[in-house]
Amino acid sequence: MPVPNGAPTMLRAVVTAGGRVDGALAAAIGTPIKALAPFGTGVLIDVVLGAIAGCGIDGVAVVGNETLGPVLDGRARLIPAADDGAINVARALDAWPPGDDLLFATSDLPFAAAADLRAFLDRSAAFELTMPLAEATAYARAYPDAPEHVTALGDERVAGGSVFFIASAARAPLRAVAGRFFDARKSAFGMARLLGGALLLRYCLRRLRIADVERRTARVLGVRAAAIRDAAPGLCYDVDTLDDYRYACGR
Repeated sequence: MPVPNGAPTMLRAVVTAGGRVDGALAAAIGTPIKALAPFGTGVLIDVVLGAIAGCGIDGVAVVGNETLGPVLDGRARLIPAADDGAINVARALDAWPPGDDLLFATSDLPFAAAADLRAFLDRSAAFELTMPLAEATAYARAYPDAPEHVTALGDERVAGGSVFFIASAARAPLRAVAGRFFDARKSAFGMARLLGGALLLRYCLRRLRIADVERRTARVLGVRAAAIRDAAPGLCYDVDTLDDYRYACGR
């Protein structure tokens, strides 16, 4: 299958599924392993694995608890998760040989679809690090009355995605900040703080724009980075709370 960048590399997939939950969400799903939350006729992680399979990607790894083994049932290679989220992100980035490109996804995407992933990858072809952004109006149209997942950057209101395209050239520089980058992906303040004082000042003055984050990311990591605007809302809805989960189950 064609791969982004047109490079003679393999496109692999890796899914982080080490996240644990507690309290009301854990009680509702009957397990502290969010990826194993009942969903549809299976469990939550089945959705993203199905979307990845539909893209025809050769090779999937999952960083997660050993209890995921029977659920994966040969669909993916299981990499043991640590208690530290940053370590799990690093293990995900190291899941495949250094020359391979990666589709990096979380396990809690109840509306992920193969066609949307494929479109995101196709639009990532000119870059080495990308993240999808859904426009706020399109997101609200797709998920009316959903829990709030939208943030404002400059004059744009967007929902940030939980998938990334990471070209082989971006893997090593990204690994150096992996945990902080992943944690900051949904927070304009967190991303500004991660990328330096100038962006943090812009954020505090309410002048931080998506283009600012793109340019600074490219400069800090030394890669071609881009936000893929007008991406599918299904790549941007994830399950962080009990309300998120209940809404997804009710669709």
